[in-house]
Amino acid sequence: MNNEVNKITLNDGNVVPQVGFGTYLLNGFTGVNAITGALNTGYRFLDAAFNYDNEGAVGEAVRRSSVPRDEITVLSKLPGRFQEYNKALQAIQESVLRTGLDYIDLYLIHWPLPKQNLYVEAWQALIDAQKFGYIRSIGVSNFLPEHLERIERETGVKPVANEIELHPYFNNQAQREYDQQHDIATIDWSPLGRASEMLKDQTIKQIADAHDKSIAQIILRWELQLDTITIPKATKPSRQIENISLFDFKLSDAEMQTINGLTKADGRTSNQDPAVYEEF
Repeated sequence: MNNEVNKITLNDGNVVPQVGFGTYLLNGFTGVNAITGALNTGYRFLDAAFNYDNEGAVGEAVRRSSVPRDEITVLSKLPGRFQEYNKALQAIQESVLRTGLDYIDLYLIHWPLPKQNLYVEAWQALIDAQKFGYIRSIGVSNFLPEHLERIERETGVKPVANEIELHPYFNNQAQREYDQQHDIATIDWSPLGRASEMLKDQTIKQIADAHDKSIAQIILRWELQLDTITIPKATKPSRQIENISLFDFKLSDAEMQTINGLTKADGRTSNQDPAVYEEF
């Protein structure tokens, strides 16, 4: 097993691991135990959100872990109902208080909600919260090129990261390439397709058999070789170890192309198109 994780340098100079740990649905003391286990396994990047109602569990896991705080990246996200500037600034403060930590390392706007037309002032709140020391790095989630262009044009500040849906059935190539061209790190949510039929895909299985790896490991390795940051979730210790053991093999160009070929125009897991989807 090799779980020495590569690092990615963000456009503000801060450094984050290329493999993180998803915490969606990991709540309460059960969540604390799972997240603590992930830290003990070698994960150093925890992906949470205000709407997951688990910022407290994440903070408690950080405190219970023997890993120094400055070696852990904690990410959280601003929900849609708090995009007005004053509400956003207060919600960010609440996120910090919920974690019980002195700061949050990376904070994102969870969805752009273009119909509400408030994401620019939400972005300004993140900029100011960074100046106030509540958060270290600021980014977005599910933003399309037009949303990214607008917030930079109107505030002069570019996000360090964009967390988007990305997996073999929806490789989100256009958005991923836009992010890369503009020095915005891409973070993959639902990297294993929410444990869908993807984990039984026979094309990926053939590649997995050739490398003596699991299908999940092949998918996650593919995402790493796309130069993205992947954040799988697992509660079982064996799966946590498996999902971070990705650095002792490499996929060939042909294998990468084969997996890229699995993408579908309607491949989103829940039809959450950021141009119209709203979540508050």
